Amino acid sequence: MNTKNLVALALLVGIGAVLHAVIPPIFLGMKPDMMLLMMFLGIILFPEFKNVFLLAIVTGIISALTTGFPGGQIPNIIDKLVTASVFFGLFTALKQFRNSVISAAVLTALGTLVSGTVFLSSALVIVGLPGPFVGLFAAVVLPATVVNTVAMVILFPIAQSVVKRTKLASPSVIQK
Repeated sequence: MNTKNLVALALLVGIGAVLHAVIPPIFLGMKPDMMLLMMFLGIILFPEFKNVFLLAIVTGIISALTTGFPGGQIPNIIDKLVTASVFFGLFTALKQFRNSVISAAVLTALGTLVSGTVFLSSALVIVGLPGPFVGLFAAVVLPATVVNTVAMVILFPIAQSVVKRTKLASPSVIQK
């Protein structure tokens, strides 16, 4: 694993941790997960299985440590592992469109929906939910999907430019 890539991934996780910690809960102790955005960005910029696995584990642990959801520690870890795997699988399947802002936005929206579904489902089974599943999904997951998608549209070109200029990723990852 390249040290420069590890540092870049650590910076993304750190930014995500700060965002995750400072965003207040919006509905019954739940808050939009901005760490997902940074995890997705890390997967897009450094699409290797070892990077994805490392990002999923670290992001899950940090999300668990900063969650405002009662008993949300284990569901956060499960959520990040499943979501990173699904996101990476979809990203890998879309080889032709990897460097498109549109594909990054669509993948982010799908990934956020998967994450919210997995988190709420695992929390329901493990600790229970403070409200109805559909209500929590509509009040937290759907707004988070919109916010993460818009943020990806803004951040993806910037991150891609930084990676291209600093030569952090392999040439196949960087838009030509």
